[in-house]
Amino acid sequence: MLKDSPFSDAKALLVTFTEVNVHASGGDWITVPFATGASRTCDLKKLETAQDILGVGSLPAGHYTQLRLVVSSAAIYFQNASSGPACAPTIAAPAGTNAPVDIPSGEVKLNREFDLASGGGTMILLDFDGDSSVRQTGNGNGQGGGRYMMTPVIGIVSVN
Repeated sequence: MLKDSPFSDAKALLVTFTEVNVHASGGDWITVPFATGASRTCDLKKLETAQDILGVGSLPAGHYTQLRLVVSSAAIYFQNASSGPACAPTIAAPAGTNAPVDIPSGEVKLNREFDLASGGGTMILLDFDGDSSVRQTGNGNGQGGGRYMMTPVIGIVSVN
């Protein structure tokens, strides 16, 4: 699950995730499927006061050492909020001034170990800090959008 802290300048911040992976201790990366579709786009501004599910899947019981979110694209919008849900397989871009957001690594690695018991369930709640994650890096092409970079700051709130 994912939620957001306020990011004051934007009306919408659309981020498309293409994978959620966990690393089994002494093993390989395991992909956790999205609730629906091959990717999941979230408007992180809408997650200021709400939560949404990224991935749901069965994993073998055992010890896990890391969680990884793979991001394919991000864009920031300054005039209009997005319509519809906070997260969906796709979200229509709002009209108005916008700019792409570069994500240098293309992924977010969260180093938080957790154990899965046989036959049990685990929910990991993540908190995206928009104010710390997105910054303007230049004036851009004169369209008012500028250039932005996101170095995602995501905390793990709870593992239940």
